[in-house]
Amino acid sequence: MVETSRGRQLGEVVQVLTDPVAPPEGTWKPIFRKANARDLVLRQLWQKKELEATINCREKLKETGIPGVKIVTSEFTFDGSRLSFLYSTEAEGKVDLRKLNNAMQRLYPRSRVEMRQIGPRDVAKYLGGMGACGLEKRCCTMFLTEFSPISIKMAKEQGISLTPSEITGMCGRLRCCLIYEYEQYVEACKTLPKRGKHVITPRGEGKVEDIFPLKQTVIVSLADGTRVEVAQADLKPYEEYEALKNKAQQPCAKQEGGECDCGKDPGVQAADQAKPDRPEEPKRHFPGQSRKSRKYRRKK
Repeated sequence: MVETSRGRQLGEVVQVLTDPVAPPEGTWKPIFRKANARDLVLRQLWQKKELEATINCREKLKETGIPGVKIVTSEFTFDGSRLSFLYSTEAEGKVDLRKLNNAMQRLYPRSRVEMRQIGPRDVAKYLGGMGACGLEKRCCTMFLTEFSPISIKMAKEQGISLTPSEITGMCGRLRCCLIYEYEQYVEACKTLPKRGKHVITPRGEGKVEDIFPLKQTVIVSLADGTRVEVAQADLKPYEEYEALKNKAQQPCAKQEGGECDCGKDPGVQAADQAKPDRPEEPKRHFPGQSRKSRKYRRKK
């Protein structure tokens, strides 16, 4: 028996933490006691009444004529002291459900009735069913406890097709699985050139057409039109190659005509010439004293 935001509930131990980290807000919820046989039977009795409560609430909603509201499910606490109706709506702003709430409170006077709005992802989690990828159960129903924000950028970074049917889940929102490997793809892409960049490969110069971050390879289109897959270790940046090539073609910095037989790298020569000359240390002079007198004083 544990305390939750929706009152006292019946829970099941799934993991034991020896040294847990303190929660960012508030404190840990207390565990009152171990559930006994009476608690388990009581919970099963109220669970059987949840479907009936959902049907009754939908009928009352139809009588009140409130548009754009859908009753998804209902939840009793383990002892029936609180009854929560979960609903979704596509209407903008807050929907006034006081009339519906009062009607259900009269129908269930022994329970405290409340209305809770949930989003499309929560609706899919409560309804369950097969996932868009073919799994028998959706990820949100099996193990997800909270929904992370998903963006189109995550699909682009992983090279996934942006076709709505490919990236949209059964809830009508972007699939939660788009975030599963997003960080790994971002880290792997840091070492690879972007699409459209010119690179130097063992088979010559080419343009990056596609990348495979997890394999650390890229597809390069060569000058003759062929496409080859090259590993990241065999690639050289085109800009760096051109800079070294231009530096090697520069004339000698010490000779006016460019003829040089010193064998020194032109880049090193240019760096030597770029160094500023060290200024001479000024001579110290004492007014009113000749050179001989100063020499005599030093010897003395």
